[in-house]
Amino acid sequence: MEWTLAFAAVAVLFVLISGANDGATLIGIGLRFPHSPGWAVTAILMATLLAGPYVLGVSVARTFTERLAGLGTSGGAMAFLAGVLVAVAVVAALTGRGLPTSLTLAVIGGITGAGLGAGLPVSWSSLGAVLAVGAGAPLAGLVLGYLLGVMSRRVPSCRRMPGLVLAAHLLAYTAQCVAYALNDGQKMVAVVSVAVGVGRDGLGAVGPVDVPPAWMAALTLLFLSGSMTSLNRVGERLGRGLVLTRPLHVVSAETAAAAAVLSSSALGSPVSMTQSITAGVVGVATSEGARKVRWQGVLNMGAAWLLTLPSSMALGCLAGLGLRLL
Repeated sequence: MEWTLAFAAVAVLFVLISGANDGATLIGIGLRFPHSPGWAVTAILMATLLAGPYVLGVSVARTFTERLAGLGTSGGAMAFLAGVLVAVAVVAALTGRGLPTSLTLAVIGGITGAGLGAGLPVSWSSLGAVLAVGAGAPLAGLVLGYLLGVMSRRVPSCRRMPGLVLAAHLLAYTAQCVAYALNDGQKMVAVVSVAVGVGRDGLGAVGPVDVPPAWMAALTLLFLSGSMTSLNRVGERLGRGLVLTRPLHVVSAETAAAAAVLSSSALGSPVSMTQSITAGVVGVATSEGARKVRWQGVLNMGAAWLLTLPSSMALGCLAGLGLRLL
């Protein structure tokens, strides 16, 4: 019973943090569009997140539970729990010091490190492939954002343009939310699935990804709650550091981020939606000249890789070694 409650508590905490980090960014960029209906932006994200595992599959969630380390053996659930706790701790510590970070990178590093420290087999080839795609997605978003930004300046104006661009925004934003539900959002599905498995089968190996609808509904509500807690802070950051003045630029950035993440999903590799959004925004801004770019966003992405991944992997390894001594 104690371990069931522990896993459930970790799952709740992780979903709330994901909402505060990812959800607030997604809703914030959606609201950057002029006259964008807030209720529609929020409803689209919640609907796609709720339906995602049942309509889009759980291949990326399975990457967290199966591809990084041999969690399907005895002790796998404990190693997974240790890796997730390390990821949360690393993100909290770096964020508290004002340093850029990525929850997705922290989870990848934490789970891999914990599996290694616990003596479980680690698939270095799978880890390398996941990291390569994770690094390539923001680069693809940046390039695509630049190209779409250039093309948007050639779109002719007409009387119906505001309504057409608003419709394009909602479509692009929906694609972005679908990409999140199909990819980055599935780290929450993996964590909740492991918690459900421990409650059902007891502490042991990590089983197949399975999230009952009732749990998925609770996940969605918790995610929304986390998003609302930091929406104002994220909105200020988006307004201060990631400035898009033209409506078509917002649409271009959303499309670039969605395309980059959807492409990565075909390979089953988790990528950071927040970093992809930042890359898309930087790419669009670059299309109007390098002076338009707040290069701090680019530096933050690089710093997140240099800080988050190694630290979470190292601490995860120590946590895994601690499990072996218990």
